[in-house]
Formats: sequence, C-alpha cells, structure tokens
Amino acid sequence: MPLATSLEKDSIREAYEDVRSDLTDTEWAVFKFDGAQIIVHARGQCFEEFRQQFGDSERAFGYIRIQMGDEMSKRKKFIFLTWIGQEVGVIQRAKMSTDKALIKDVLNNFAVELQAGVEAELDIELFREALNRAGGANYGTGIRDN
Repeated sequence: MPLATSLEKDSIREAYEDVRSDLTDTEWAVFKFDGAQIIVHARGQCFEEFRQQFGDSERAFGYIRIQMGDEMSKRKKFIFLTWIGQEVGVIQRAKMSTDKALIKDVLNNFAVELQAGVEAELDIELFREALNRAGGANYGTGIRDN
C-alpha cells in the first residue's frame, strides 16, 4: 500500500506567506513531491522561471501572485495551480485530488484555481484571463500607464 502523503507544513506556510507579502519580491512558489512528502521546491520572481519548474513526468503545485487592474486600480491576485504532467501514471493522477486537499489547507487564499498538464497551459495571458473572469468587471479610462 502506498504511503500517505504528508506536508512539510512550516516551510510551505513560509513560502506561501512570502508570495503573499507586499514586503518581498517573491511572486511564486512551487511545491513538489519528495517521496510521499510535499516540499517547497522553488520560489522566484519571473513568470518564465515559474513555467520552467514543471516537467512532463511530474506532479506539483504552484502558487503565484499576479498584478491585475488598470490605470485606476492595481491589485494583486493569487492563483493556485495543480500540475499533472502528461507522463504521470494513473495511480499518481488519482492521488492528486487528496494530495491537493492537503496542501490547500495551507495555501487557502487565492482568486482562481487552475489545472495544467502541458507547457502551453502555463501562459501568463491565460492566467490573467482566468483572473479577469473571476474578478468581475474591469473599469478604466482606456488610458494605459505602461
């Protein structure tokens, strides 16, 4: 019988709070499996680095902060990502629902939950669209300050 999944809860909570904090530059954290334990795998600031954390034969979770809004109102939104690579076997895929419930006890504040399994789904514009759909109306003057 497979071992029950456990969490490295303190370090996961620390990484979660790091991403949520306005006092740090950390924009994302990725959590992977070390045997039957979910651990903090990496943290960073660049979306491209975030994308590179996920492999075809891996199961993982991601937590990412994305700046949203328009020229009138900027706000940070959070996404919880479940990654199941295309080469992950049936048993491991099936375990992800219970494993996800465990980590969501710690990573419990996010606007959108997404699931991905191919690199093309790790697209910042897709993430922004999901946040826009979840966030309701966007009002702006049509003037950008980029």
